Amino acid sequence: MTTSENNASLPRRLMAILYDSLLIFALMCLATLPFVAIRGGAEVEPSTRLYQLTMLAIPWLFYAGYWSYSGRTLGMQSWGLQLETKEGGKPGFLRASGRFLAGIISLLPIGLGFFWQALDRDGLSWHDRLSGTRVRFHPPS
Repeated sequence: MTTSENNASLPRRLMAILYDSLLIFALMCLATLPFVAIRGGAEVEPSTRLYQLTMLAIPWLFYAGYWSYSGRTLGMQSWGLQLETKEGGKPGFLRASGRFLAGIISLLPIGLGFFWQALDRDGLSWHDRLSGTRVRFHPPS
C-alpha cells in the first residue's frame, strides 16, 4: 500500500458508517414487511433461515453494490470519502464483497480491526489490508 496521505480518519469513517447504518436500517424495515404480510400481520420469527439471509443480504448488497459502482456509499459521499484499490481504481464487486466480509472480521473482536487504523503505519484498518483497498478523504473543491 501507499503512504497514509489523504487516508480517511477513523472519526470520519465512523460518521459515514453511522449515516449508512440509518439507511440500511430503513431498508431492513422495508424488507421485513413482506415477511409480516405473509404471516398475516404476526411477528416475524427471527430464526427463519430466509429472513436471516435477507437481513444479511441487505447490508452486503448495499455496501458491495455502492463500492463497486461508484466507490462510495451515500454516507461516504456525505463525508467526502472514496474507496479505492491500492492502484487507485474502484474495486470490483468481488473485491467489494471481500471487503464486506473482512469488515465483519474487523468488527468481531469489539471493533479492534477498525481501531487498528490508529496504530497502523499507513493508517489502514484490518479490512483495508485484507481486501487491498483504502478509504481516501477528498475534501470538496
